[in-house]
Amino acid sequence: MPNQAQMNKIKARQGFIAALDQSGGSTPKALRLYGIEEDAYSSEAEMFDLIHAMRTRIAQAPAFSGDKVIGAILFEMTMDREIAGKPTATYMWEERGVVPFLKVDKGLANEENGVQLMKPMPDLDALCARAVKAGVFGTKMRSVINAANADGIRANVAQQFDVAKQIMTHGLVPIIEPEINISISDKAAAEDLLLTELKSQLDALSDDQTVMLKLTLPETPNQYRSLVDHPRIAAVVALSGGYSRAEANARLSQNTGMIASFSRALTEGLSVQQSDAEFNATIADTIDSIYQASIAG
Repeated sequence: MPNQAQMNKIKARQGFIAALDQSGGSTPKALRLYGIEEDAYSSEAEMFDLIHAMRTRIAQAPAFSGDKVIGAILFEMTMDREIAGKPTATYMWEERGVVPFLKVDKGLANEENGVQLMKPMPDLDALCARAVKAGVFGTKMRSVINAANADGIRANVAQQFDVAKQIMTHGLVPIIEPEINISISDKAAAEDLLLTELKSQLDALSDDQTVMLKLTLPETPNQYRSLVDHPRIAAVVALSGGYSRAEANARLSQNTGMIASFSRALTEGLSVQQSDAEFNATIADTIDSIYQASIAG
């Protein structure tokens, strides 16, 4: 069973979830935006050391606490590391009051029917068992929608829920993330198709099954309002998806009940060259702006 205190915190939705789960593919860009070019490291191990140092700096910032940041999504290697001498998930909850989640997907398959499904996860049960042992509350997995293709979106959502049911057998709460590409011309039509499929899958869950959704900020405000109030939902969170923090916050504030789960928008403006005082001031302003947008609805 999920930790009840953590479940209560997520369901209260008084804050947002930080996405600190950049994978091997997205880490070089994240480091570059942080001021660390690719010639600053010569191996994958050094790259992951640098991104962990960035995440540690964020997690130890005074403003990064459960008062406004209610959860954090971790990369698998982050879960296996420590912050201030404690396992990362333990540090997040015990020291910061932040509920820990774990990214579990292994990347995207090639596009078919306008969507990219998740690659197979043959070791998912073992990873979930490790996550439970580490004190993780839930998981996150991402697939992508690149067109308003009904068959593709149906397959995308069906795969997400099939995997979510496997995850729930471990007592974890899965975050289901069928991201809609913000650059597609038929984004609004894709959102309508996605809403239909999500409703259908949620209605089919049993009373003892609880999930979360992580969705692209929609073209129509409150597009997903009915999902926020669904009895099988702990929370509906929004991804920034490439929008600037200002635009992501503006869109989020128009969607009642949705809270943020930003990655790039969270780290925007941070730099390895900043002094601790400058860094802490920047992340404090960022956290406050995302918090205000999350509770605005």
